[in-house]
Amino acid sequence: MNIAVIGTGYVGLVTGVSLAEIGHHVICIDMDDEKVMVMSKGESPIYEPNLEELMKKNIDENRLMFTTSHHSGIKNAEVIYIAVGTPQQSDGTADLRFIDKAALDIAHSLTSNAIIVTKSTVPVGTNDRIKEIMHDHSSSEIDVHIVSNPEFLREGSAVYDTFNGDRIVIGADHQEAGEIVESINLPFGIPIYRTDIKSAEMIKYASNAFLATKISFINEISNICEKVGANIQDVAAGMGKDHRIGNEFLNAGIGYGGSCFSKDTNALVQIAGNNRHDFTLLKSVIEVNNAQQMKLVEKAKDVMGQLRNKKIALLGLAFKPNTNDMREAASIPIAQTLIKEGAEVYAYDPVAIAHARSFLPEEVVFCETIEDTISNADAAFIITEWEEVKSLDLATYERLMNVPLVFDGRNCYSLEKASEYELTYISIGRPMVSHSL
Repeated sequence: MNIAVIGTGYVGLVTGVSLAEIGHHVICIDMDDEKVMVMSKGESPIYEPNLEELMKKNIDENRLMFTTSHHSGIKNAEVIYIAVGTPQQSDGTADLRFIDKAALDIAHSLTSNAIIVTKSTVPVGTNDRIKEIMHDHSSSEIDVHIVSNPEFLREGSAVYDTFNGDRIVIGADHQEAGEIVESINLPFGIPIYRTDIKSAEMIKYASNAFLATKISFINEISNICEKVGANIQDVAAGMGKDHRIGNEFLNAGIGYGGSCFSKDTNALVQIAGNNRHDFTLLKSVIEVNNAQQMKLVEKAKDVMGQLRNKKIALLGLAFKPNTNDMREAASIPIAQTLIKEGAEVYAYDPVAIAHARSFLPEEVVFCETIEDTISNADAAFIITEWEEVKSLDLATYERLMNVPLVFDGRNCYSLEKASEYELTYISIGRPMVSHSL
């Protein structure tokens, strides 16, 4: 089919490229001239494994194009995907300005019947809002139907998830429109779940809220483990063997980050409040996560006392591995607090440094290698579990640091391995491996 995708962020670009890969002809629309020019050359503006290779392939095979013109992008489209951002506002609600603009641009550009598919994460009722905009601003002779098709992609593995997902959710209140969107997605070979529009909207929020809850729960258990002398990894492994619980998202650490969990949990609290329901459980999940991000700083102060004039190395800055996304990354409040405490902060990330410069305090010194970052450091904080960090020879800390003191926020190393070296290793929810400081 001929498909237009409005928005080329993580969701829009991955969606457009993937739809082209399964045989559709796709035009991606973005208002940023420079970005469109870069993408037209097959260069991805975001770091996402395997995305650029698929971009180049489908551009070469004439199934993927990019434009800044809504008119040219939409005029031949049978189906139009909306994949613009819905950032969090100061009160926690989703900002729908970009959704409204996309709907207006479609209404002003449509010349024939079309199906609009909402890929963006939107509050319940937003698709009805889009339908009203189309009714008010497009020709009465044009027949438009709205379908909700929320994404369930993980940054860093978004391409993989597109082709290996657990389910594709399609919410439609018009049978034929739902069937057409289902036929578009059949080549992915992933189970399709059909429902009404509002239920599809809620499935996305409920899924992310549940995963965030699971993360905060295991982090609270890890905090108790530290107090009673248990090992959170053993506890999580034992819990995960119960198929009702499962072992996914039971990795204790310094909390979740990124745009999805943080934004969607806050938005769902607001959705509940707007409908006179106090979502106390989810409020606690958010509170726990905010506190968990500061665990390494608290541990460092307990061990080191004053942090003033101490050189602290931050290893990993992005909110998770295999992405350069800094939104809601734990490195941000950690770096801010360390600077306020008077520490000298040196930081390293294999791909996110360019983005990190606009998020972290200007006092942070950015380094090109792990070795440069930890050289003569008084402590090292592991923030992001990059493979480069996980595979590092622990003798490197011992050899290069002023004080071989490692605070691991992602439990990258086994306690047995850490005990083989002359370093003090402090992780999350596990006993400390101690050598004299």
